[in-house]
Amino acid sequence: MRLHEVHEAGDPRLADYVSLRDVQLRTSLESRHGLFLAEGEKVIRRAVAAGFAVRSLLMAPRWVDALSDVLASVGDDVPCFVAPEPLIEQITGFHVHRGALASLHRLPLPPVEHVVDAARRVVVLEDLVDHTNVEYPSMRGDSPPASKPRRSRIAVLENLVDHANVGSAFRNAAALGVDAVLVTPACADPLYRRAVKTSMGNVFNVPWTRTGKMPETLDLLRAHGYTTVALTLSEDSITLDELVGRDLPALALVLGTEGAGVDPRTARQVDLRVRIPMEAGVDSLNVAAATAVTFYATR
Repeated sequence: MRLHEVHEAGDPRLADYVSLRDVQLRTSLESRHGLFLAEGEKVIRRAVAAGFAVRSLLMAPRWVDALSDVLASVGDDVPCFVAPEPLIEQITGFHVHRGALASLHRLPLPPVEHVVDAARRVVVLEDLVDHTNVEYPSMRGDSPPASKPRRSRIAVLENLVDHANVGSAFRNAAALGVDAVLVTPACADPLYRRAVKTSMGNVFNVPWTRTGKMPETLDLLRAHGYTTVALTLSEDSITLDELVGRDLPALALVLGTEGAGVDPRTARQVDLRVRIPMEAGVDSLNVAAATAVTFYATR
């Protein structure tokens, strides 16, 4: 790993890190160069562990030792730029609280069919008579089981525009055992810096990809055995408790954009419309909170 001290905010080698709060600029730059940014030690480690190749790193001096093992692992051809925190703030346009950033190459997104097919793989335990063999390894303090839970769940994020909500949805999906996430073409980028940061790097831990048009996506999910469900306040919706009571083996849970919710056309095309019951005077939850409640209830 080569360490390079940086003394000027206009250093052309730092183009990957310029104006990180300018969403339009960053979206164009990251798309054009096939990159994304990870912020903070934990998120950088998770990105590298997930197999993303590092383009470069930018950090305050205090983080060089803390990330020395990561720096050693990425190879001598990857530059690490070191600068005082005030200069990093000038470069990025904000105070980087966690003191370290990495620019990484994106990986090609898999086809929707591959993600959905992988999510439906389950293990059937037939005629086991020893109860200890049925126990989850995680209950004994070992690694989580490789097998999927009996009920498979896929989350479909339809046109969410807030990167923090997308990141929260991925964090909730990872924490509550959702098998995969599909994001529509107009949905905010899960690999945008704020989404990655809000997810605490869990966007790397949940299989995901972008969909095509919603009707075709719903048809594909049904063909793979999923009951398609929209979270909506429509008059014919059933409660989340009623959905759970039906004990369906595979659910595709569609959550809509902030404010407007699920597109009315999508709500008409799904198999079931479901609402989270609310106290009088409150009609809905923030979409990030709704993902947590829905994923927990259907686990």
